[in-house]
Amino acid sequence: MIQCAFYLAPDGGLWDKLGTEQIRDFLATGEGLLWVDVQDVTNEDAELLSKAFRFHHLAVADCTSKNLHPPKIDDFGDHLFIIVHGINYHVDSEIIETTELALFLGANYIVTTHDVPMKSISSMLDRVRQDERVMRRGADFFAHDIIDSLVDNIMPTIDEMDERSIAIEAEALHEPKRETLVSIMHLKRSILALTRITIPQREVVNRLSRGEYALISERAQIYYRNIYDHLVRIEMLARDLRDMAESALNTYLSSVSNRMNEVMKLLTLIATIFIPLTFIAGIYGMNFANMPELEWRYGYFAVLIAMAVIGVSLIIYFRRKRWV
Repeated sequence: MIQCAFYLAPDGGLWDKLGTEQIRDFLATGEGLLWVDVQDVTNEDAELLSKAFRFHHLAVADCTSKNLHPPKIDDFGDHLFIIVHGINYHVDSEIIETTELALFLGANYIVTTHDVPMKSISSMLDRVRQDERVMRRGADFFAHDIIDSLVDNIMPTIDEMDERSIAIEAEALHEPKRETLVSIMHLKRSILALTRITIPQREVVNRLSRGEYALISERAQIYYRNIYDHLVRIEMLARDLRDMAESALNTYLSSVSNRMNEVMKLLTLIATIFIPLTFIAGIYGMNFANMPELEWRYGYFAVLIAMAVIGVSLIIYFRRKRWV
């Protein structure tokens, strides 16, 4: 379904909410700048992409497919087909999910397709409606603005993951629970999902900044280089997050091991204290007629006192050894 369709005429006039026929007419002029955004591509949308824009059927198939594709760039001569990924903010999950944006870049048009609403597209939509000058610099600059907005929207997720990793590590150190381990594994999977898109996406933007494609002007290449630098920074931050997740996991395992050792030490000390007491009770529990002190009036109390003295003495000894 077409979400928006803008046309910036050569005289500076901005047309909004274009119909299918208007899109065809403005595209045929070869002038100005046309931007069409399609969300959840239907068969009718696919027909428009194939017949009006004459995009390659494989590129159109990628747009209609519900499967996620890795970031890539294909050169079809008169246009570029670019797939980049951003954060999917429309799912409520402990593990971050990414969503792809397919972008067709031509000499006088930009076509974007995606399956779910995207912040980068919404922000560009607001910018164009507020000031049409955003589209005046040309298709390559406008494509840069979209990709740059998409990459910038990754940073809030990085910051959130950083705060979560600090909280998880503190929890793992002071009060490790089973839920702590689950949180660590969710964090690791989120980092993995982020890393999987960052590295190939960085290479895509790098190719756009090297003058490899005629559709990217020399003036625009430096701006794509700036996006590349942002992706390198995101990759470094993701690497730091991965190290923090590993550190949190090690801290959790160490804390659980230390707690187990404390429990085992306590149980061992209790058993050690009761061993001599059990020995004494065992001796005086034997049923022999000629047993010494069997007829002694205060024998029972003397044995209790002896057992108490032994138990207290062992506790004092353990404390001096710093075992308790």
